[in-house]
Amino acid sequence: MSHREVLGVVVLARNGDRTEAYQDPITYQPGPTLSTPLGEVQSHQLGRYLRDTYFNPASSSHIQGIRTNLVDLDQVHVRVKVGAEGPAVFDSATALLQGLFPPNPANRITLANETTVVAPLGGYQYVPLETVEPANDRSLESWTDCPAFEKHVAKVHESSEFREASKSANAFFRDIRDYVFGRPATMENAHNVWDYISAELIHNKTYAHRLPPTYVEQARGLADYRENLVFSDPQLNGIGNIAGRTALASIVGSLERIAFNGDPLQFMLIETTYQPFISLLHMTEVVNERPDLAAIPDFASALSIELRRGRAPDVRDFLRFKFKNGTTDDFETIHVFGHQEDIPLTEFIYRLEGSVIKSNREWAKACGANSVWPELPEVSAKTNALVNGGCGVIVAFILMLGLWLVSKTVRNMRRRNYIRIGGEEELHGTTEVRNEKTQMLVRA
Repeated sequence: MSHREVLGVVVLARNGDRTEAYQDPITYQPGPTLSTPLGEVQSHQLGRYLRDTYFNPASSSHIQGIRTNLVDLDQVHVRVKVGAEGPAVFDSATALLQGLFPPNPANRITLANETTVVAPLGGYQYVPLETVEPANDRSLESWTDCPAFEKHVAKVHESSEFREASKSANAFFRDIRDYVFGRPATMENAHNVWDYISAELIHNKTYAHRLPPTYVEQARGLADYRENLVFSDPQLNGIGNIAGRTALASIVGSLERIAFNGDPLQFMLIETTYQPFISLLHMTEVVNERPDLAAIPDFASALSIELRRGRAPDVRDFLRFKFKNGTTDDFETIHVFGHQEDIPLTEFIYRLEGSVIKSNREWAKACGANSVWPELPEVSAKTNALVNGGCGVIVAFILMLGLWLVSKTVRNMRRRNYIRIGGEEELHGTTEVRNEKTQMLVRA
């Protein structure tokens, strides 16, 4: 394999440890959860690991030309899922960024009176986050409020394979009832059984001393089995892959931006939950050779997609995939679509472009959802999103309300004048600024 320099990286990261997060077995509507200090440490460790891997000039994966001391917001962009498990995911992203861009005394300013002011905490770097709220943008949480996905889950539960597995697990679920305290001990609820046992085992000393040996391993195996069936599909564009199909919009768009010489983006972080990992590893056929990865990734796991460019005469762009399961493992190279080496960017896009869901309209169509959804925003390194997300949401809401009021006024005037307009009305929602330099960014 010829030497290829790393031009940029897209990292899909899972949140760190959190309190129990109950999800409805059919709709996946979430219950409340919060991050823990352990989870924040795990994510901080992941951030430090990514910094050492991609920002260290001595690393073989060093990103060429990236600024490493102080964050350059033209080069770095962060998208954070704030729907289900939102607080835990948001806190995990913040902790990861603390490790990726640690405090630096160079983060200072000299005032007109020649006074030098260093940012708090020894030069803490406040990296803006683009918060992705499913009420406006379905790209990072596409499986809730999706009727077709709910039918898919029900179909999984009714399958002969699932029923046989459920029958085999009856004895375990009967024995575990005394340790889940009223939660349904069934195969359909296996992910919640595992989540509760795991959370209590980590945080409740009395529970940890009482739980019989092997129970946590059995619960994890059954949860892996169920979630693997739910978040995959025999068809690349099947509804079971919805988590991966929508996440790919951000991933492919970012890779194309990195590949374009005139775009400064070099590091894209997508902080999310476990569901897209399962779908993407199925969609890219990684699990064919690595069946052990057909499972729920551990907290603070990461899937890294490196865009590498060869030297002359072969100056094509290639992708190298790496996976890190939790905080104990290092990155290991994994191979997509049966390739035993890096895959050309063009081939990767070609194989997946027919399954990518690029807009809220396409999501609604795939889900059979009747609601009108605003269009997905374009992935932009200059997105005006604040770290706490609050002001950004308020501004976005005001803009959306203004557009709606203007649209409604125009429509009412047209009705009064009996003007009939043909064609479908466009969805109004998140303002989209197109980047004409790319071809497959999220668009209406």
